Amino acid sequence: MNTMTYKGYLGSVAFSEKDNVFFGKIEGINGLVNFEGESVKELTDAFHEAVDDYLAYCEDEGIEPAKSYSGVLNVRLTPTTHRQIAILARQAGVTLNAYIKQALEEKVESEAAV
Repeated sequence: MNTMTYKGYLGSVAFSEKDNVFFGKIEGINGLVNFEGESVKELTDAFHEAVDDYLAYCEDEGIEPAKSYSGVLNVRLTPTTHRQIAILARQAGVTLNAYIKQALEEKVESEAAV
C-alpha cells in the first residue's frame, strides 16, 4: 500500500485508472475522511487539508482524533512457528506474551528509526 504522512497521520493512497485520479483516506482515525487529486501535488495538498479539517472538527466537537486501541491482539501463527517462539521464550525465561511483546516493540522501534 502506498502511504503518505502529515502531522503524524497516515494516508493510504491508490490510483483510479478509470477516473484518472489519485485518492486516499486518513487511516487510524474514528471516522472516514477521504481525499483526492489529479496530480501528486493536488493529492498532497488535499491530504494536508483533510487532516487539518479533521483535526479542527475534532477540536470543535471535543472528539479524540486518533483511533483508540485496546492493546489486545490475537495473532495467528503456524503451529511450527508457535512452538519455536514458545521454546525461545522459555530459553529467555519469560512468558510467551512477554517474548512476543518485546520482539514487536523492537521491530517497531527499528522501523521508526529508519
